[in-house]
Amino acid sequence: MFIFGNFLFALAQVLDIVLTIYMWVIVIAALISWVNPDPYNPIVRFLYAATEPVLRRIRRLIAFHVSIDFSPMIAILGILFLKYFLVASMMDIARKLRY
Repeated sequence: MFIFGNFLFALAQVLDIVLTIYMWVIVIAALISWVNPDPYNPIVRFLYAATEPVLRRIRRLIAFHVSIDFSPMIAILGILFLKYFLVASMMDIARKLRY
């Protein structure tokens, strides 16, 4: 069982890294949206393509129109929930399977 525990632990660590990177991509995209960026810049296009599908779904779910877009903050809270609940649970299960 220790092999499955090691696999689950490694998977949890990789998921933690991916979630952290995506969280920072959302933060950078939100900060760049404040300054009216060039829409043809490849970095801006990547940030928009990487974050807009998730943020669009969140905007549809909250469905109230105010001047401030709360979807990046809600997405970051969702990522933090996944990190603190899912990743931590996976690591705890992996530790129990290793010993």
